[in-house]
Amino acid sequence: MERQPIGERWFAIVNPVAGMGLGLKDFPQISKLLRDNGIPADPVFTEHKHHATALTVSAVQKGYRKIIVVGGDGTLHEVVNGLFIQKDVPSTDITLAVISVGTGNDWIRMFGIPRRYSEAIRAIREGHTFMQDVGEITYEESKYRQTRYVANVAGGGLDAQTIKLYNHQKTKGRKGKSLYLSCLVRAFFGYKSPGTKIWVDDELVYNGHLFSFAIGICKYNGGGILQLPLAAADDGLFDITLIRPVHWWHVVFRLKKLFNGKIYEIGHVQHLQGSRIRLESSPETSVEVDGELLGHTPLDFKILHRAVKVIVNKDFLE
Repeated sequence: MERQPIGERWFAIVNPVAGMGLGLKDFPQISKLLRDNGIPADPVFTEHKHHATALTVSAVQKGYRKIIVVGGDGTLHEVVNGLFIQKDVPSTDITLAVISVGTGNDWIRMFGIPRRYSEAIRAIREGHTFMQDVGEITYEESKYRQTRYVANVAGGGLDAQTIKLYNHQKTKGRKGKSLYLSCLVRAFFGYKSPGTKIWVDDELVYNGHLFSFAIGICKYNGGGILQLPLAAADDGLFDITLIRPVHWWHVVFRLKKLFNGKIYEIGHVQHLQGSRIRLESSPETSVEVDGELLGHTPLDFKILHRAVKVIVNKDFLE
């Protein structure tokens, strides 16, 4: 059989440690399913943190225009950042697909991509695409301003503290659906709310102590928490969820609302939208992006409208 040109083949970036090793363990099955579905793919395994970003840049420079992420939200985050680091072609010239083997898998929830490998690969074969927004965040790290790109959700305050605990537990080999929630509870009782100012589209909208914030393109984070239930991934706006300091019983008795889309019915929670956001705090507060801990405040966000083309489940478009 004649080999297709590089531009028609998929470059598969496989994170072997995603999902506590599922990336490596399950890739033979995934590879066979790709072949059986007539999807030509050239796999490369990541070897270290940020390797997926470098592989993405290299793949685009070699002529690949279709990339499959075999990993979780963190791997997707690195690949999306690679799309904006490379300057050979516009980011919109590349098609991204995800076969999820991670632990959180929040990005695929937004677009209806199934966890089952055969169904995720069926979506790739069918080829339904969607142009999603991307967020650009500038933050402070080691006394320098750094820039990253947000494919899903960024968070700070309690949110970032929870991710710190969550990642630490994962390095110990712990996993399970309740892991993030248990880390959230532990972080809740040890976190002190900093004084925070937030500007949205140049208007000061918040000035006070802030317990937690989420700023995103998509709806889910933390392994299925609907923290941004009203988010639309192509409306040119960030959705913002602010949580003011809250007593534990306000959360315990409203826990269902974190998962059923009714988070804004909790009295201490505020919803905002905007295309540009500035956040300052005293003392500094950490920020995580797509589950990856970065630096700290001050933070600046701006929206990149319909900046990445992604494979989605056909039901998402109906």
